[in-house]
Amino acid sequence: MEAFSEAPKHAPENGGYVSVRSRTHPPLSILTSTVLFCSEMVAACVLAAEYKRTQDTVWMALTIVFMLVPSIMVQLTLTFIHRDLGRDRPLILLMHLLQLGPIIRCVEALIIYCQVGREEEPYVSISRKKHLRGWGESEEEEREVGHSLRRLATHRNAFKRTAVIQAFLGSTPQLTLQLYICVLQRHVPAARAVLMAMSLASTTYGALVLNVLAIQIKYDDYKVLLSVPAFICIIVWRCLEIATRVTVLVLFCSALKTWVAAVALVNLIALFLLPWVCFWRSGSSLPENVEKNFSWLGTVTVLGTVTLLYSAINMFCWSAVQLNLSERDLIDQSQNWGRLGVHYTFRLLENAALILLWYFFKEDGFEYFCSPLLVVQLLVGYCASVSFMLLFYQYFHPCRSLFSHNVSDFILCVCLRRGKPKHMRVEGRETDV
Repeated sequence: MEAFSEAPKHAPENGGYVSVRSRTHPPLSILTSTVLFCSEMVAACVLAAEYKRTQDTVWMALTIVFMLVPSIMVQLTLTFIHRDLGRDRPLILLMHLLQLGPIIRCVEALIIYCQVGREEEPYVSISRKKHLRGWGESEEEEREVGHSLRRLATHRNAFKRTAVIQAFLGSTPQLTLQLYICVLQRHVPAARAVLMAMSLASTTYGALVLNVLAIQIKYDDYKVLLSVPAFICIIVWRCLEIATRVTVLVLFCSALKTWVAAVALVNLIALFLLPWVCFWRSGSSLPENVEKNFSWLGTVTVLGTVTLLYSAINMFCWSAVQLNLSERDLIDQSQNWGRLGVHYTFRLLENAALILLWYFFKEDGFEYFCSPLLVVQLLVGYCASVSFMLLFYQYFHPCRSLFSHNVSDFILCVCLRRGKPKHMRVEGRETDV
């Protein structure tokens, strides 16, 4: 999530560009992803050993599965992006086989960062980005990109993908499992609490990465920089959204175990089929840029894996990045406010229905809890997450000056449409409400 910056430049008298040396910020996103990955792995190992000591074989096996499956996916992703299979790098491949790939990749990225600017190197491309200077005003700047900066950017992009995979294929199921065990046993040991905290932090960070990716993809021509209030707003929004969603699912599962599989399968299948239905209705052909050497079956397999990850993300939180299989980059670059509204409306109604079913069918072990208060807290917590989301888009979005309409305009437009004839609409920035 770091952005490149430029050394001070002075425009020549003829008004053209001057050649400047680029510098970059420390790879904090790579360090964060690596620390979260290692912390969660260590915490899961410690908790699995604790389950083995208490002879909880089932919980130990599930904890190990939710630890290893995302780890293997992370290793494959890093190897695929860096194309190590066709290169003579035995140490790197060995580290990936030992599930330590992120560590060696982080060390490699730090070495590249420390070497940037020490030696003169020819640039391989020129990047032009627009900087927002005022409300809707921008200034175009160009930057020379050398080999080191390109390699560092490759590492950053790879770790963004692995953070999302780790978050929603590993951390979220792990958090759900451990919270379910806590509900069953009515006890939260220290090792389990640490693993749950690490899993929630990893999931929140993965959702944060998705928000930044969505902004960078939609506003590719602009240099996107998030302010500190924007980061705080996204973190609170995502943390509340994911925590309340997981808690609702766990409580529902504790009361109606036979129905939780149906709820999960309906969510996953519906979200999995939605991009494919849109792709089928568009009449487009399969994209050919996934990988040049892939056959038709390989392309479908990759797209199916991406769609599965997409459905897993949307089951727990808003993905921000919308999948479009007919696009060249597989990403829909439009800001679909309608889909956003439908998602949060449906999730709020679903959470309310599930938590109410838990309230009426809960077991006797919850007599020490104030169940009505817990129901209200979960619903208020989810509504609070939606409020922070609206706050982010209204005030803290880095490109809000480029919006054709914002949150307040949309709400005002909806209110006036309900209270006045349909041919009346709000005058202002809105053009596609």
